[in-house]
Parts: sequence; C-alpha cells; structure tokens
Amino acid sequence: MNASSLTRRRTAVTAAVSGTVLALSALVAHAMPFGHPAPDVEAKGVMLLDEKGRSVYAKDAGTPRPMASTAKIMVASVVLSTEGVDLERKVQVRQRYRDYVTEHHASTADLQTGDKVTVRQLLYASLLPSGADAAYALADTFGTGATGAERTRSFVAKMNAKARELRLRETTYKTFDGHGKDTSTPAELAKLARHAMENATFRKVVRTKKYKGDAPAANGRTRTYTWTNTNQLLGAYDGAIGIKTGTTARAGKCLVFAATRGDKTFVGALMDSGDRFTDAAKILNHGFGDDDGDVEIPELPAEGENG
Repeated sequence: MNASSLTRRRTAVTAAVSGTVLALSALVAHAMPFGHPAPDVEAKGVMLLDEKGRSVYAKDAGTPRPMASTAKIMVASVVLSTEGVDLERKVQVRQRYRDYVTEHHASTADLQTGDKVTVRQLLYASLLPSGADAAYALADTFGTGATGAERTRSFVAKMNAKARELRLRETTYKTFDGHGKDTSTPAELAKLARHAMENATFRKVVRTKKYKGDAPAANGRTRTYTWTNTNQLLGAYDGAIGIKTGTTARAGKCLVFAATRGDKTFVGALMDSGDRFTDAAKILNHGFGDDDGDVEIPELPAEGENG
C-alpha cells in the first residue's frame, strides 16, 4: 500500500470512529434529559415517551414479554374505534363471564348474572378493577359469530388487526384479558397507550379513581356498582392521568402510565417489576427533571391475577 492510499484509509477510519462517537453521544444525551442520571428501577423492561413520541428513557424496551392485563388497553381501543359504537348500549351479563373469572383466578368487576350494564360501564369495569368478566362481555358483544367462542376469537383477531394497523410488530394477543401467551414490548405498549389516550372517553375512564353507577338488576331492581382503579399512581403522583396495570405469574407486575405537568406529558410502560408504582414515579420524575422527589408509592394488595 502506497503512502497516499494509507493516508486515505486512515482518514476514512477516523471519520467512521468520530461519527460513531457522535451518534452514541446523541443517544446518551437523549436518554438523560436535563443532565440527570438515569433512574435505578427494578423493572426488566421500560419505555418513556414524551408528548411528541420521542424516547426519553428506555431499558430493554424492545424485548417481547408477557403483558398481562395491559391487554385490556387494546380491548378498549377496539371497542372505541368501532364505527357507530353506542356507549349506552345495554349488555346482559352472562354466567359464563363469571365462570371465566373463577376458572382463571382472574381479577373481576363482580358483574352479576342477568344484570344489564352499558358498554360505557363495561369499559370502566375492564380498566379500573381490571375485570376479566367485563373484558369478556365486551369481546362477546363486539366480536362476530354464532357462538360465544366464535365471537371472542373474532374479537381477539380484531385486537391483532389493530396492532398491525398501529405497526406494533412485536405485539400478539391470544386472549381478550392477557392471561395467556399475550406478549408485547415496553416500547409498543407505550406507543399503544399514546394512541389510546387520543380518545376522550378512554382518557376520562383511565384517570378515574373510583366509579359508581347503577344498572338494572336481574331481579327487576337497581344494582349499584362501585369500581376502584388499580392504578395507585392516581392521587399519589403529581400529574398522574392513567392508565392500566397488569399482573400474572408469568408477566410479573406491569404498568402502563401517563402524567402531565404544565405543557409536558409523558407516557410510559414498564414490565416485570417488583415495585411498579415506585419505578413509574422514578421514571416520570426523570422525565420531568425532578429526580430528587419522594417517589415511594406502596402497592396495595390486589384481588386475583391479571389486575
């Protein structure tokens, strides 16, 4: 190799190395806004997006993991995107919805057989206490087919079609409540959450700490349902506005979350955490540039799996 060729090769290598260093520097700067160090969290996978959908913090965000009951975000999204959806349509509670909860030891809204609840109430029942019975009722109502099994399969297919529409390539639904081999990534759950939060009804439901409403009971009287949100960030973290928990033995504790302060909004997802609410608070503090704040949010015991 002559001197001229050697000089050109050294110049090319230097440029390539310099470009790599600059690219890595940009990524590090983007992951650590305001000069704050990245938070130490227990969750195995995390993604935090800002109001423009840009990544603010990520930890193994592209690895598919069991999503547990965060699947119900997609249940609500499919229902709310149904053309001409009537939120006041009454749905009769079937015994099989209650039997499903018992069979799978799932979280429940304690819907009573024969009662007639509205689609709107079923959204609250699915997203606040994480009722698998309510998610089943929605799948049975908005799926197509001659039998309950056909309708729920149809609805799960709609969930997967919606995922493809949103380009969630690593997200797969096997069930309507996330108790099976339903998988996603923190990055795609956060992306789905941003989409879901564009709907005003969804936003109103997931920021509600407690819902109380009446429904015609099977005995001809009126039954009052009260559902409490399993998302303990609400009321405990400044600016929290939703959105959904999820827990199974396979998935661990998952949380999709959002918060707004002033003109800043962050949406995030974390998967498989031993302390999901404290983790979420730390991650949000990182986004808001408030890393020194008190972030300990104790978790209350949940009833059943998949809450």
